Amino acid sequence: MFTGIVEGVGVVKNLKEQEESWLLQLDLPFADGDGLEAGASLAVNGCCLTMKEDGSTDGSFDLLEETLKRTNLGNLQVGDRVNLERSLAANGRLGGHFVTGHVDGPGLIEIFEERGKNLYLQVRVEEKNAKYLVDKGCIAVDGCSLTVCEVTDLSFAVWLIPHTLDQTNLKGRKPGDTLNLEFDLLAKYVERIQLKG
Repeated sequence: MFTGIVEGVGVVKNLKEQEESWLLQLDLPFADGDGLEAGASLAVNGCCLTMKEDGSTDGSFDLLEETLKRTNLGNLQVGDRVNLERSLAANGRLGGHFVTGHVDGPGLIEIFEERGKNLYLQVRVEEKNAKYLVDKGCIAVDGCSLTVCEVTDLSFAVWLIPHTLDQTNLKGRKPGDTLNLEFDLLAKYVERIQLKG
């Protein structure tokens, strides 16, 4: 479980195909190694991955075809920056919202521009996921917990504060880029209950 509060940005060292999986290797910005032991979960662009071995300044992860199909991780190139968050400690603060690290699907950046002193990001979603969008609701975008501010039939928008841009990889994004989206967990459960009710 995560909060969507990005702790740091890592850099891709390698993404290569192996016999049973794809191997993703990252430079990590964590000096203490806390929460980065073998088997620990780390959200990478909002996707929950498992550490292959103990790490702090570097990490390796096995990716399956399902992960590559559902996320933007398969498009990574050496030198790309990725958002990172260690899993939530039971005694930690919940500064964002509950994020599982299970990406629901892609979003396509339609507009990313300055509007006055603000930075506006509009993202197109797949039709099957549009029902989870609610004005002032929560969404995780590449692992960042953000507040939805404008909803249309197939898109939503967010306003980004300077802190978010400074602490994440979003400032390097542009129209046409694909983002990993995780929609609000409560909305998905409510939908399921209504379908079964």
